Amino acid sequence: MTIARIPDNWPHRDASQIVSAGGVSWHVQRFGAGPVLLLIHGTGASTHSFDQLARALSGEFEIIMADLPGHGFTGRMDAPELPLVAQALGALMARLGVEPALAAGHSAGAAVALRMVLDGAIRPQALIGLAPALQPYGGAADGIASKMARLALLNPLTPRLFSMRANMASVARLIAKTGSRLDEEGVALYQQLLKQPGHVAGALRLMAHWKLRPLLADLPRVTTPAPMVIGENDRARPPDDSWAAARRIPGCQQIRLPGLGHLAHEEDPGQTADIIRQAAQAAGLDGAASARTHRMAGGH
Repeated sequence: MTIARIPDNWPHRDASQIVSAGGVSWHVQRFGAGPVLLLIHGTGASTHSFDQLARALSGEFEIIMADLPGHGFTGRMDAPELPLVAQALGALMARLGVEPALAAGHSAGAAVALRMVLDGAIRPQALIGLAPALQPYGGAADGIASKMARLALLNPLTPRLFSMRANMASVARLIAKTGSRLDEEGVALYQQLLKQPGHVAGALRLMAHWKLRPLLADLPRVTTPAPMVIGENDRARPPDDSWAAARRIPGCQQIRLPGLGHLAHEEDPGQTADIIRQAAQAAGLDGAASARTHRMAGGH
């Protein structure tokens, strides 16, 4: 995989690099200056999900974001179970020579961030969950979504058939089902992703291996300040279910966003940026701390 495969119109393409770590060939974007902020996207998305949010914060933080395994322009992982994804992303942080001062994860990305903290892969001073997906659907041990994804993967043509049908109208309808509204440019970026059968297969593979019960059991051990941000119009993850899981985190601050859906950070990046700034200030990371980037030995 080379940078040449990344479309010219892809957000922050000039900050892209391909880095091998933890057995995965990662598409990484890195830019900005200040304390390191790690952004982790959710299932079916990519680094583009943080386009406007990252722009808003890059003057105050060094932004690091990567496509999850099998997503966007990152290579696949055969069995992307949550602990393995967290471990591999931790290996990427070590390869880059950074230790994030802050981490923010959207949906499944919040689960990855929490698993990384619990397993000691990163030690941020605050962790922000954006529409955190911390509880499986349907009450089953691994959730209805995981079972449906496994069934879909039984037919190797499923990703290609899905991609063939990914026009602007169908992608807009898919996004609307999350309770969010994006502009035409935002919809077009998701369409570009979903036109790639490999990306669709990567999203299905992640869902098929996703088991959240162990994470739920471990949430009471989280000691990092971890505000959880949930759009009250979220239709992808029922807000009440998200709050029930988030309350397992000791002292968890709950932040509600009226009128916004599952992609609230894309609908209103300014408000989300303010929430991250507030979490940074509460953790003692203000403008004067920009020189303290929490690099590990060997970083540039």
